[in-house]
Amino acid sequence: MSKYILIVDDAPNIVLSLEFLLKKEGYDVHSVSNGEEAMTAIAEKVPDMLLLDVMMPRKDGYEVCQELRAHPDWKNIKIIMLTAKGRDVEREKGLALGADDYVIKPFATQELVNKVKTLLT
Repeated sequence: MSKYILIVDDAPNIVLSLEFLLKKEGYDVHSVSNGEEAMTAIAEKVPDMLLLDVMMPRKDGYEVCQELRAHPDWKNIKIIMLTAKGRDVEREKGLALGADDYVIKPFATQELVNKVKTLLT
């Protein structure tokens, strides 16, 4: 059974390229565009991994990460945070909240796919 990845990002160009590459690698991929939609989607089907944008409308990536880590059924979901915020303090905040990795935009899509493979094996 293939691993299920939920992409949470409000930038359609990023979502399209990641969906294409991850599906090509054999992953089951779904995407939503904000944190509230992410929480609804996770309640319906728990993903193996979340690719989580930090800056989004309604509920940001930090809030989503914090809620996932506080919920006993969701604390083992792998989380890679994606953000244009590249300062060390933002990276440290994401990791402190429980993210497994933190990738700064713009990023090489193949490099991100390799990180996904590593975390899901």
